[in-house]
Amino acid sequence: MKLIKFIPIAFALLLTAACSSVRVNTDYDKSANFTAYKTYAFLKEGVDAAQINDIDKKRILNSIDAELTAKGFVKSNDNPDFVISIFTLATKNVNVTHSNYYSPWGYYGYGPYWGPQNTNISTHIEGTLYIDIFDTKNKSLVWQGTGIGLITPNQKSEKKEERIKEFAQKVLSTFPPTK
Repeated sequence: MKLIKFIPIAFALLLTAACSSVRVNTDYDKSANFTAYKTYAFLKEGVDAAQINDIDKKRILNSIDAELTAKGFVKSNDNPDFVISIFTLATKNVNVTHSNYYSPWGYYGYGPYWGPQNTNISTHIEGTLYIDIFDTKNKSLVWQGTGIGLITPNQKSEKKEERIKEFAQKVLSTFPPTK
């Protein structure tokens, strides 16, 4: 019986650990010369098309700015070497689990006993941040990073900002790629 009480606690701990992680996928054009890139700008059309509120959009752009500046890139709207576009997606996932408790010893030792049935329904929102980098000379996509992780709606501003920074940091951790 103690094991049955422990299982939900263990599941909650695993879910909490999963909530803090961001899964990242990246892809890039192997013929691109990333060492030539020094300056960047945001692609206005791409940023404007992102379907999130303006506050979160600004948080994403500021986080990308901070990451690229830390890597030595300079923001320049005059003649950038590459431009950045973003895209976001939120997906609501519903999980339904059903469990029975069965005792082969029976209820008070008399025959098999099916115990209480348990149905748990949980939902979570999975957010995806796409960061696309285009070479301005070739006008082609040269790098794409995707971050996927759980997000919490109605979160306090500070926590939301931390989560967005985590997404941007992890997605841009492999930019520029090393060959």
